[in-house]
Amino acid sequence: MQSSTPSNLRTGGQILVDCLRLHGVDTVFCVPGESYLATLDAFHDVQEQINLVVCRQEGGVSNMAEAWGKMTGNPGIGFVTRGPGATNASVGIHTAKQDSTPLILFVGQVARDMAEREAFQEVDYRRMFGEMTKWVAQIDNPARIPEMVSRAFHVACSGRPGPVVLALPEDMQTERTAIEDGNKYNASQAYPSPKDMEQVRELLARANKPLLLVGGGGWSQDACRDLLLFSEKNDLPLAGTYRRQDIVDNRHPNYAGVIGLGVNPKLKQRLDDADLLIVLGAQLGEIITGGYTYLTFPKPRQTLIHISAGAEELSKVYQADLGINSGMAEFCSAAIEMDPVPIKWQEHKTNAHKEYLDYSTPGEMPGKVNYSKIVGWLSDNLPEDAIITNGAGNYTVWIHRFFRYKGYGTQLAPQSGAMGYGVPSGVSAGICHRDRIVVSFNGDGCFQMNGQEIGTAVQQNVNVIFIVINNGMYGTIRMHQETYYPNRKSGTDLVNPDFAALARSYGAHGETVTATDEFHSAFERCRSVEGPALIELVIDPDAVLPTNTLSGIRAKALNDKER
Repeated sequence: MQSSTPSNLRTGGQILVDCLRLHGVDTVFCVPGESYLATLDAFHDVQEQINLVVCRQEGGVSNMAEAWGKMTGNPGIGFVTRGPGATNASVGIHTAKQDSTPLILFVGQVARDMAEREAFQEVDYRRMFGEMTKWVAQIDNPARIPEMVSRAFHVACSGRPGPVVLALPEDMQTERTAIEDGNKYNASQAYPSPKDMEQVRELLARANKPLLLVGGGGWSQDACRDLLLFSEKNDLPLAGTYRRQDIVDNRHPNYAGVIGLGVNPKLKQRLDDADLLIVLGAQLGEIITGGYTYLTFPKPRQTLIHISAGAEELSKVYQADLGINSGMAEFCSAAIEMDPVPIKWQEHKTNAHKEYLDYSTPGEMPGKVNYSKIVGWLSDNLPEDAIITNGAGNYTVWIHRFFRYKGYGTQLAPQSGAMGYGVPSGVSAGICHRDRIVVSFNGDGCFQMNGQEIGTAVQQNVNVIFIVINNGMYGTIRMHQETYYPNRKSGTDLVNPDFAALARSYGAHGETVTATDEFHSAFERCRSVEGPALIELVIDPDAVLPTNTLSGIRAKALNDKER
């Protein structure tokens, strides 16, 4: 209990909130809990400075905070209660780690005199979050709050960005002390040396078919501008990596497409044929490398230059001919100062972009709703700064293939492959950018993992349009099921609500689209309303991929079994 004796000393909760303000925090996502009541009380005094966004479930908290970190480059901030609150929030921590996103999660904890007794909802967060974070700690002394919060911001943003978790014992937050808050954080990044850049130029000058792959975290508008200038000066074909397509305008003549799930076969061939591969920011993980099959072990046949903000990523999987530890902005700034090389690959670049345009042009598909053409229509008609968010599932393949991202900060999607990301990331984007259109894509299964955050969207009065692609099943798993166990459907069907009616029950606008030509007017009605809206697209279950059908996959699998 907080002492009733008047004092000029601040409680731990007050010190913590003051430190957040010092470091520039103006938005915090939370689900309230008794384990951090003193901090909630401190937020009461700064309501004009910090928007405390009350979410419906802790997975929504961490996903919203993760999306905020992606959009701003500053750590997204979340508060959850101990035990169940922390376990629910772990999904966003995992996404922040795999997506290289700065995030700080504060977790209420049992009182210090109850530790190590398996007290009510007690968890040792150092062990729980160990591999999922860059740093986990517990603040046992309120006098150390400024020190440890400052360190959390620096760790989350320096090098390869990522998540930090800080546990807050309940009694520590009510204890009073006198302590200075210090200065605002200033993240640090490595810079490439002159020798590094000399080697980059030398290897580029030797190449005949170079390919530049960009991705990862730590990007900014300035870094993207310099990247494009570097690419233009050297006429380099440039490919985005999985769910990092907005780093460069997809309409730019140097853009070659995206390396990830559903890769254009012609771009995959260009990757195979490349004699120089410059990987800037991306981790060479399973999705980008096609299950570690696109590049040879231990040394790729292509000459490999790998630039990473995290030194631990260099030669982590594949041995690089040149590994450079550098932040994205720092490398791109140095790269535009490099003398351009004699260009021998202009036709290579031009053809790569043409192949991308051909591959990203919508075609026909089964059913009355042509999802391909709807995504294409949105790509052609939304403002260039519209933000597109999505979770995970086969429905995302259409977005990544047919939507042409126009600039940095227009794509929010989890490299971690986590379902349930589309709704909370859409809410976060709507709060962060109230003057921009936000369209949140969700599969029917994906939506139902965090769809209750529509309540948060209504409470925050954000103008987000949620699109639910309803095919009555977990489509990705059904696709794999029919591939390996044809005609043995098990555990993949969904009985769904009326999604439009569900939206209306929350106080949002709701529409149902059962034919392609209904979409335009439904979308315009959603744009005209104040607050969130939802469109349910009823999709033919056979349309499981832009390039294949469920029945086609099943028929092939059965035919293969008969051989």
